[in-house]
Amino acid sequence: MTSSHVPLRGSIVALVTPMHEDGSVDYAALRRLVDWHVAEGTDCIGVVGTTGESPTVDVEEHCEIIRVAVEQAAGRVPVMAGCGGNSTAEAIALARYAREVGADSQLQVVPYYNKPGQEGQYRHFRAIAEATGDLPIVLYNVPGRSVADLQHDTVLRLAQVPGVVGIKEATGNLERAQWLIREVPDGFAVYSGDDATAVALMFCGGHGNVSVTANVAPRLMHVLCMAAMAGQVQAAMAIQQRLLPLHRQLFVEANPIPVKWAMQRLGLCGGTLRLPMTELEPGNQPRVEAALREAGLLG
Repeated sequence: MTSSHVPLRGSIVALVTPMHEDGSVDYAALRRLVDWHVAEGTDCIGVVGTTGESPTVDVEEHCEIIRVAVEQAAGRVPVMAGCGGNSTAEAIALARYAREVGADSQLQVVPYYNKPGQEGQYRHFRAIAEATGDLPIVLYNVPGRSVADLQHDTVLRLAQVPGVVGIKEATGNLERAQWLIREVPDGFAVYSGDDATAVALMFCGGHGNVSVTANVAPRLMHVLCMAAMAGQVQAAMAIQQRLLPLHRQLFVEANPIPVKWAMQRLGLCGGTLRLPMTELEPGNQPRVEAALREAGLLG
């Protein structure tokens, strides 16, 4: 993937990190999830993002999750490795490791908590590209979590940097996404990072969806993405309406609390989270279960 490469398109699952009851990473379950996503048609597997509990895995675990996912995917589906950090040096170190073990791309979030300005963000991502740009970089803008916001003009500057090939646009602001789609160079991908509005972004010319919902409905999300990008509005919206309750209820509490509970309910992996994340509140469990039933995922 370069600035002239046809970008990856479709459903990119923001994969959970399965854990044993004692909180240790369940690598066997991770391998099973990778196999399941390959079988279900997921177009790319994204690991160790927020949904993968990147804030609470240590650096050794972070690296091992990437390595195991790449090894298990075995070239059957690309792996996008979450390599972000609020330290540029740490982000580069993670990206170098991901490159070494064979990841296909890296997801780099806007540095969180320390609130860099636009020039600081530009230099952060440029430094990563200069160090590891042969591993394609997808920017990740999620100001609701990071507080700092990667502005439109900064994205356009970064789109000229070799190695920066796309953005996960997670603001849910469709006007903003349309301006990006209109003004970024050919070959630069704009992905949704917001399940509820992803179908609309793809109707506007977006390249796919980095999806939490795909953790429980991978086949449906793949088909939705393909239909939306092909302009098949009726087919895409039929699936969107089916998944809409899930898009809402999987965020009834902070991600990944609800999706971990849903995956345990479906028997896909355990529901253990690491503090400070806690189990889904009992009052919210029927809401998530009802959404799974409406999507046809539970009998």
